[in-house]
Amino acid sequence: MALLLLHSQSSCSLLVVLWLVLVQTHMGWSAIIMSLKNHHSHQHHRRQPMFQTNQSTCALFAGTWVRDDSYPFYQSSDCPLIDAEFNCQMYGRPDTDYLKYRWRPLNCELPRFNGIEFLLKMRGKTVMFVGDSLGRNQWESLICMVSASARGALTQMIRGDPLSTFKFLDYGVSLSFYRAPYLVDIDVAQGKRILRLDDISGNGNSWLNADVLSFNTGHWWTHKGSLQGWDYMETGGQYYQDMDRVAALEKGLSTWANWVDANVDRTRTRVFFLSISPTHYNPSEWNAGATTTTTKNCYGETAPMSGVSMYPVGAYPEQMRVVDTIIRDMQSPAYLLDITMLSELRKDGHPSIYSGDLSPEQRSNPARSADCSHWCLPGLPDTWNQLFYAALFF
Repeated sequence: MALLLLHSQSSCSLLVVLWLVLVQTHMGWSAIIMSLKNHHSHQHHRRQPMFQTNQSTCALFAGTWVRDDSYPFYQSSDCPLIDAEFNCQMYGRPDTDYLKYRWRPLNCELPRFNGIEFLLKMRGKTVMFVGDSLGRNQWESLICMVSASARGALTQMIRGDPLSTFKFLDYGVSLSFYRAPYLVDIDVAQGKRILRLDDISGNGNSWLNADVLSFNTGHWWTHKGSLQGWDYMETGGQYYQDMDRVAALEKGLSTWANWVDANVDRTRTRVFFLSISPTHYNPSEWNAGATTTTTKNCYGETAPMSGVSMYPVGAYPEQMRVVDTIIRDMQSPAYLLDITMLSELRKDGHPSIYSGDLSPEQRSNPARSADCSHWCLPGLPDTWNQLFYAALFF
């Protein structure tokens, strides 16, 4: 399915100007500029164009959410591998309108995802997602999307830690998830977990044979207390009980970027990086800066943000800056799947209390227990994969 694009540069420019005027009340100029800047800055790195015409004719990650009753791509009941923490319909979410939104980029239409085409084009290849539970969110979404098109195909699931793989045996296609929340290595020494900011070889050796690699990290770098995943950080031969978390992320991502440049054969392996997935724990982000609201977090939210004067800043602006800087400085930059801004608008897409990971007591207290970090499946990660599909094949 071809993308619908304008074919003359002059008409494209006029439409872009008109679009910017129309959406000024719905999107901040900074968000539009960031998305356009990101889109253009990577076009000289891609081995094949994302679009069939001039890439500058579409700002893929700036746009609007529109209702589309042909969505979702699949039903949760038809995809039993969805983890309990993402399976909102199974665990009692009463509304379904959040499933009926499609992302419309600036001045083009995304190709509709086709699972059979995906399998045919990826025949004999491996796609590997590497990172934290947001990467697992996207991995499970992709399996469900492909499976919905390939009903009856012979499949195999191999679950493990850190590596799990779902295989479409008739096509020789493997979709894998490798759990590495920080990307860099964690070792255990004398009963203590050591986060090695300068070392990634222990994890990286498992990624070398993939044909497509999609990385993500971010949320775990901010965790403290019982959620913290390490006891000490080590860099340059020195051990630290703590350090500036943004500085630590920058060191870890620099190690990752250097490893990719030195070890991944870019003539055979496509490399993607999923930008920071936003959370929605602070309602003031979507209530025009209000300090008092009727809700405490994403609980009860059933529709995307609308009528906002600009994109909310969210909780991770410094992490976004680090990711962008590190990728731009790579010898052969990864493709940044820049989902942050479009996902910011989807305050309605989180599991909230409709998660199998919560006890009945926790569900009764959404102000404290709602999950506003992960995403329901079906749901927003399906759009991430539709963008991933477009970037891979168009």
